[in-house]
This record gives sequence, structure tokens and C-alpha cells, in this order.
Amino acid sequence: MIKKTLVRTWLLAAGVLGLTASALAQTYPARPIKVVVPYAAGGSTDQMARVIQQPLSEILGQPVIIDNRAGAGGAIGTEAVVRAEPDGYTLVFGNTGPNAVGSLMRKLPYDVLNDLKPISTVAITPMMLAVPSNSPANNVKEFLALARANPGKFNYGSVGPGSLSHLTGEYFNELAGVQLQHIPYKGGAPMLTAFLGGEIQAAFVTGLDGGAMLATGRVKYLAVGTAQPTPVVEGLPTVAKDVPGFQTSAWFGLLAPKGTPDAIVARLNAAVAQALSRPDVRQFFVSRHVEPKGSTPQELTQIIRAELEQWRPIVVKHKIEL
Repeated sequence: MIKKTLVRTWLLAAGVLGLTASALAQTYPARPIKVVVPYAAGGSTDQMARVIQQPLSEILGQPVIIDNRAGAGGAIGTEAVVRAEPDGYTLVFGNTGPNAVGSLMRKLPYDVLNDLKPISTVAITPMMLAVPSNSPANNVKEFLALARANPGKFNYGSVGPGSLSHLTGEYFNELAGVQLQHIPYKGGAPMLTAFLGGEIQAAFVTGLDGGAMLATGRVKYLAVGTAQPTPVVEGLPTVAKDVPGFQTSAWFGLLAPKGTPDAIVARLNAAVAQALSRPDVRQFFVSRHVEPKGSTPQELTQIIRAELEQWRPIVVKHKIEL
């Protein structure tokens, strides 16, 4: 009798919780939504979040507020969202670092796969192989010949230790059989200065960081890191053409705290898709060599899992720590 009573109590509680989640989803959103950007204002991630801020506000009928919480490579802002109420009013505009590969290099106060609920990707940017404009190399094949003729003498820059640009450089060394030396910088701007000063002979850059470099006329792209040529960098060949198997890109997207009702996630996912269909939003991304691209929550989960598998051997072999 006691067992049956306990079962009935559990079923009743589950039903109440289900009704509560359903009611919440039907009235959502009823107040402003906060999107935490776990980096300082003005950076690549912040720019991408702000370009969809107003469209999302209009589509959802509530203000979308950007909250910059920088620190620990994005982990501080991400943790704040992990610990927030799972009601759809606190989200994180995440990316490859704090929401995937960061967990391979340091102990994070959250689990990248289990403590957040993916909503959708917002943009994908290929990593481009950039070299100084006065480099004698005009394609990957010529660059490899130069690097192999000068083992240990060619440097590649990154936007910081453990960054995707760092991991991609070591990945390139591994697959191409070269010995480019890593030199980390504190962001894209210092790395650009290093390019202009001749300190580095190569770097793997995102569309946003690379765009600022291209604008100086002192940097050129040799190839793109996607498996196939991409229209966002029209006419650029792939690194994989000369380095078989090479593939790397960075994603940016929205995630919610674990436990956020599926109906709210679906509402947000549809809003992102609608925002990305707007011509002005698409133009912002494409003009910066970034692909505006939404996804299902399940697809974003798979992207994160694939990144963990791809980068774990590189992190372990080269003992990369943060």
C-alpha cells in the first residue's frame, strides 16, 4: 500500500512539473532575456551576438540584453549560465572554446556536454591559413616546401595558448609533417602587429580576425580549413587539397542551462532561424567570411562531441594546458 502511494505521489509530482513546464513555454517569453557573452565587448564573439540581438528582440517580443562576463577563456560567463534558472531567460552565446575544447585543457566547473542544453548554432567560420603578403608562398604546396626547407625556423601565431588557432597550428604540424613553432598572443590585434613586424610566418585565423588583417594589405590567405571550398571565402582552395584529412572551423551559437524545457528551446531555435534569414544579418556575416548557419539542438550536440574527439589527441600529445 505504501509503495502504491509513493508511486502515485511521484506520478502526480511529475504531472505537475510537466504542466508547469508546458505553461511556462506557452507564455514564454514574458520578460527580457539575458544573453551572456563570456568575453569582453568588441571581440569576435561579442560582435556576432550583437548582430542578432535586435532581430531576436523583435521576433520574441521582448528585449534581448547582452551581458559581457569575460574571464578564464570564457569559463566564468559560461559557468554563470550553468548555474542560472533553467527558464529560458539566461542564455550563453557560446563557441568552441568554453563549450567544447576548453574542457580538454583544464578542469572546468561544469560539464560541457551535460550542464548546458544546446539551442542552435548561429554562425560557422572556417579557419584560414594566412601568411604575410610578401611571403614567397602563394599556395599551401609552396608554403609546405618553404617550411620543410626551414625546420624549426618558421613561426605560427595564435590568439592565445589553448585557442583554436593554437590547436589548429599543431594539427597542421601533425598532418603536414612540418615543425612550425608556436608563438601565442593576447588576441587578434597583437597577432596582426606580429604579422606586420615579421615575427610570424603564418597563422590560422577566423573570418573576423582575418578580415582586419586583410584590410591592411599586409596579409594574404592561402587556403581555407573546411573539407570543401566554401562560398564565404570564394575562390580559396582547401588546406586538405595538399594536407589530406585536414579540417577545422569554429562555431558560435546559443545554449541554455540544463533542464530548460524543450518547448522553450524549440521557440528559441525557431527565433534564431528566423533572425538568420534576414538579409542584413546574413550580409554582416558573409562580408566577414562567416557563414550564418543555424542547426537543431541535436546537431550542435554532435558538433561538440566531434570536436572533443578531434582535439583530444592533439591536446594530450602536446600537453596543452590552460
